Amino acid sequence: RERSRAKEDILKEVDELIKDGYKEVTLLGQNVNAYGKDLYEDYSLGELLEDIAKKDIPRVRFMTSHPWDFNDKMVEVIAKYPNVMPSVHLPVQSGSSRILKLMGRRYTREGYLELFDKIKNVFKGNKEETVLNYDKGLKKTREEFISELSNLSKKYKFINEDYFEELENILIMADIGVSTVMNFVDLLKKRVKKENIEDTNVLKEIIVDELFIMYVGNDIIDSKIHFNSDGPTIILFVGVNGVGKTTTIGKIANKYKNLNKKVLLIAGDTFRAGAIEQLVEWGKRTDTKVITPVSTDPSSVIYDGLDIAKKENYDLVLIDTAGRLQNKTNLMQELSKINKVIEKVMGRGCDETLLVIDATTGQNGVNQAKAFKEITNITGIVLTKLDGTAKGGIVLGIKEELGIPVKFVGLGEGINDLEPFDIEKYIYGLFKDL
Repeated sequence: RERSRAKEDILKEVDELIKDGYKEVTLLGQNVNAYGKDLYEDYSLGELLEDIAKKDIPRVRFMTSHPWDFNDKMVEVIAKYPNVMPSVHLPVQSGSSRILKLMGRRYTREGYLELFDKIKNVFKGNKEETVLNYDKGLKKTREEFISELSNLSKKYKFINEDYFEELENILIMADIGVSTVMNFVDLLKKRVKKENIEDTNVLKEIIVDELFIMYVGNDIIDSKIHFNSDGPTIILFVGVNGVGKTTTIGKIANKYKNLNKKVLLIAGDTFRAGAIEQLVEWGKRTDTKVITPVSTDPSSVIYDGLDIAKKENYDLVLIDTAGRLQNKTNLMQELSKINKVIEKVMGRGCDETLLVIDATTGQNGVNQAKAFKEITNITGIVLTKLDGTAKGGIVLGIKEELGIPVKFVGLGEGINDLEPFDIEKYIYGLFKDL
């Protein structure tokens, strides 16, 4: 009991960590009971985890070697909130249930293994439900890329320079990007030399691991939209015409409406013919209010929309913009004016600026990202039509070349086929047949 902390103290400290910019919170204790029912008779660790998981934090971990309080509520929270990651440590003494019993442990070795199976089944269930879209959406890339990689391993039993040269071509053809591929292959060569690897089939497995490591680096990958606690969350969408920007806005509106968020759409693309009508149609389809312009000035409609969002307590505001990248100066001036309007009305800048890119355009999409990055502060990428290309490696190239995280990927034409980007599901969808 003396080690326990009051619920309010823990939640207050988590809020302070989030405010300071931390991306991960870990609950540590000799046993989880330090956060469990001994705080309050009606308050369990599962409820504490849920209260923390609901907050704007990408990852919540809890670590224990004495999972007394690991009950159905905790399993429910792990299944419901993807940002919760349990770490249950199996003590070295658990090789013997007799020793555990003598030590007064409530769990036998079998008990621990049963617990691990319970956690594993939760993640397995989640994977079966959520990986399906990635599996389907990456089919074209997987069929071509994996086929080439498998054939390469059959052609070369042992690793040599010819093998690496052909591997480079395969990776470049998958649109990972020339400079990224060159750096990646150099890294592989060093690992082959250091670990004395000769078999190409062994290296094939290492390629998968290293591609994952290359994307993650030392970062905590965060694909969440972070909601502002001080009024509506403002997301500005930019991108050239034809990439699926307005459709993306409609799908994101649908996603957050289904999460019980109050969503407002603002038709800020007053340049492209049909853009306003298209957004209005998405508003009808998702039962979402749309603010439309009365003039050709996008700043005016954005001002009106934000004013309504504040007065009517909206949670999320999605703003469409014109995509005239061919005239950088005008676009830069327009985006600058829009950002000034947001600051004037909200007293702060927009919370996210998402660049929408058509995955089927390959390296042209990467070049678009570079151009927009020069014009405005891009916080994330939405990669549409990933299901329509055999060059899904663009995800890796964007992160490596630009340092901008992919936030959403379009894996089909359906209203629910826009998924928050998950590197593990992406790698699984890409390499499942290897």
